[in-house]
Amino acid sequence: MQRLSKLRANMETVFFGRREVVTDILVCLVARGHVLIEDVPGVGKTVLARALARSISCDFNRIQLTPDMLPSDILGVSIFNQERQTFEFKPGPIFAHVVLADEVNRTTPRTQSSLLEAMNDGSVTVDGNTMKLPHPFMVIATQNPFEFEGTYLLPENQLDRFLLRVSLGYPERDREKEILRQQPGRYKLEHLDPVMTTEDVLALQGQAAQVKVDNSLMDFLMDVIIATREHEQLHVGVSPRGSLALMQASQALALVEGRDYVTPDDIKRMVVPVCAHRVITRNHLSNGDIHTARHVLEQILARVPSPV
Repeated sequence: MQRLSKLRANMETVFFGRREVVTDILVCLVARGHVLIEDVPGVGKTVLARALARSISCDFNRIQLTPDMLPSDILGVSIFNQERQTFEFKPGPIFAHVVLADEVNRTTPRTQSSLLEAMNDGSVTVDGNTMKLPHPFMVIATQNPFEFEGTYLLPENQLDRFLLRVSLGYPERDREKEILRQQPGRYKLEHLDPVMTTEDVLALQGQAAQVKVDNSLMDFLMDVIIATREHEQLHVGVSPRGSLALMQASQALALVEGRDYVTPDDIKRMVVPVCAHRVITRNHLSNGDIHTARHVLEQILARVPSPV
């Protein structure tokens, strides 16, 4: 798709990390999903999120989450108008097409949960009134590893609302030299022009839903999902919501790669980022052992035969 290629190229003028990470972000955008970007500080999580938001001509808000933040700081609050003698709702930063929830695990579970309805239903409820959020709507959350000081673990039901959980990793030596030379986060990012409109995004999301999935590929996908529920090292396997997420992500990946049909490699490529945060290992920590989960999923992919 020419529009997606142009969007990718625009983002890569300021983000010099791994190319597959940019692909994951585009998959989330096209699949109507949300993404959790997790890694150590300083590897470009915020730059990547801002690059996507600035490349799309849409409303964008950044929320810097802190331990003292309240749900009303995100959702909004009703304020009494003295002149009209009525309460008026002042929308919070959640009312945008793209919302960057920076360091989501630095705020309390109560505030984290205020994002749950927005991510799941595309709406928020304040003072008993339910209000729809704009379309498209995407949350890009970043977090540092939970071993760091001053962080709160994301609950399983919150993690399940993220279509993908990705890690950036350190850039290659030559790419990091390019970061030093250009300093894109400081200069180029502020001048990044949009290359796509919200109407373009909605059109692409509609196309992704029409990408063909052969029946043999659905059987392969289900074999992988069922294997997670029966694996001896997993206490909880992938739920039906997870299997639907895997199919939607595979369709979106096919579209990003310029195809109108899914291949076995599309499903294999999406299994770890879609499913690793949805399973719980038997020796799991309080937030789940993500590294063990990835290893188990790779074992499953090696065992389950894929269609030719």
